[in-house]
Amino acid sequence: MLINCVAYQDGNKLAEIGKDEIRSYLSRPGCFVWVALRDPEPSELQEMQDEFGLHELAVEDATHGHQRPKIEEYGDSLFAVLQAVEPAGDDLVVGELDVFVGPNYVLSARNRVERGFSEVRARCEREPELLRHGSGYVLYALMDAVVDRYFPVLDQLETRLESIEEQIFTGKSVRANVEALYDLKQALMTLKHAVAPLLEHTGKLYGGRVPRVCASMGEYFRDVYDHLVRLNSTIDSVRDMATLLDGIPLGEVSTSMT
Repeated sequence: MLINCVAYQDGNKLAEIGKDEIRSYLSRPGCFVWVALRDPEPSELQEMQDEFGLHELAVEDATHGHQRPKIEEYGDSLFAVLQAVEPAGDDLVVGELDVFVGPNYVLSARNRVERGFSEVRARCEREPELLRHGSGYVLYALMDAVVDRYFPVLDQLETRLESIEEQIFTGKSVRANVEALYDLKQALMTLKHAVAPLLEHTGKLYGGRVPRVCASMGEYFRDVYDHLVRLNSTIDSVRDMATLLDGIPLGEVSTSMT
């Protein structure tokens, strides 16, 4: 489903446009088009491939979905796969944001992601001095939003660990504690699988030879990288603590407290 199709020039919004107008705006100097899709059908991705000249391997990955987080370079374009992790009760639901980035376009397609990214577009439009950097800035803003959403998820998991620890040492049900620790470690691994691969790939977007569309955005991608380092370290710390609690003879703890 098409969410937005907007043309920008020199950091300012020109107009919301129809899909049949995309090519005319792509030919304008200093102009780029940003299209946002939600749960697109293969035919919609094919249509966008024709409009933007997307690489067929990237389109194939986006069509099949359920990809590992990554950032791949195809000539002067990039294809990024980001995992969106959203809480649903005590469970975590993993969706996917695929971002195609070229010198004069951005195509963002979210799949199985409940919360949209309208605030990212609004942020970009409020910062014309940064939006003048073009599609590279939009990629940064989308990545920054996805990564920022990991922090409250991790906070919830830390809170769950504290609750489990309290239950263990107040003699609550041993079986319930074991199950809670198992569920927590599974959730931590889900978040780890979203963060760790993206950490590796984001490091290639600043310093040394970087993709052309990201050339002027090094300090911004470095900031995303630093956030990912912090997340990855905290996930490991929480997981280590959960493993330590899992090694405690829970039955003995429960007995000694009664």
